Amino acid sequence: MEIAEKKIIITGGGRGMGKRFALDLKKLGAKPFILDVDQANLDAMNNESGIPGMVVDVSDEKQVVDFLEKYTAENGTPDVMINNAGITADALFIKKKEGEVIRFPAGNAERVIKINLFGVFFCAREAAYHMVKNGVKGVIINISSISRAGNVGQTNYSAAKSAVDAMTVTWAKELAKYGIRVGAIAPGYINTEMVAKIRPEMLDKIIQNIPLGRLGEMEEISYAVEFIIRNEFYTGRVLEVDGGMRI
Repeated sequence: MEIAEKKIIITGGGRGMGKRFALDLKKLGAKPFILDVDQANLDAMNNESGIPGMVVDVSDEKQVVDFLEKYTAENGTPDVMINNAGITADALFIKKKEGEVIRFPAGNAERVIKINLFGVFFCAREAAYHMVKNGVKGVIINISSISRAGNVGQTNYSAAKSAVDAMTVTWAKELAKYGIRVGAIAPGYINTEMVAKIRPEMLDKIIQNIPLGRLGEMEEISYAVEFIIRNEFYTGRVLEVDGGMRI
């Protein structure tokens, strides 16, 4: 698929990797539209680049359904949906501290799974619905993670990302007959605001385990997004961009 003039929706597009995707795709001639839960992020992005956006909680089915109806009515069917929005809420499954045994907080699991799993489900489903309804041969890209294989302290996040991978393969098989491709990208540790919150001593240990010896850069994940959009024989696979690291 050629990128120029394509209508591309990016969730979590107000900062981090989503913001980088939007800026890079606009430079390639696309028409990005970003979703975020923070109006300030949307305002800053619009002022900086002229890229429009809207506040949408992707974990809220009604908000997602209403948004895609409104977007399609005003702009036409999206050509590409990039499911990038996500959060972390890490904790050990069971932890013993000073003689007390502490459980993984159920609230942490629920919040992460609602956004990282159901958010992807709702946005992909609604994008696919409009693509099929209007005969658009589009692309859905889901942002997974190296943690999809399991990672200490990330029961919730790892479960959600591994489920995203499974959904990617399932949707690719189901939607191929409509000309819709579905792919995923599993980044390793990337130089983002989220990674910057990791304690310095822990981050140093992580970098030591990356064969290339550094964090990835957001532009390197953006290249992967561009590849999936352009390559019309790519579907049903998870593209790992992790510097050779394996958890």
